[in-house]
Amino acid sequence: MKIAVACMGELVAQHFGHCESFCLFETENGKITESKSVANPGHKPGFLPNFLGDMGAEVIISGGMGGGAIEIFNERNIEVIVGAEGNAQDAVESYLKGELKSTGSICHDHMHADECGNH
Repeated sequence: MKIAVACMGELVAQHFGHCESFCLFETENGKITESKSVANPGHKPGFLPNFLGDMGAEVIISGGMGGGAIEIFNERNIEVIVGAEGNAQDAVESYLKGELKSTGSICHDHMHADECGNH
């Protein structure tokens, strides 16, 4: 399974579309087998969910995300986990153990709503 995490350095980004990069984790049998980082190619409505889907992501982990991106991920049968924080690899390991659950935090609902724009 390939898991993508919106990252700022090694931390889970709180704003999906404005992250520095996506940390991609290959997993097998509940363990991380490989990881790499891919720079965010730019924030354009609808682009990033398809970009990650085309890279084979089956799960996306982020702090917050706009409803449009969530809809596209859902259409592509990519699981969305929002509300995550802390170290990206720790978040993936928690997900693999079944401990990381989505809070459903859509960007217009959290305290930075005025900073999110239309992503």
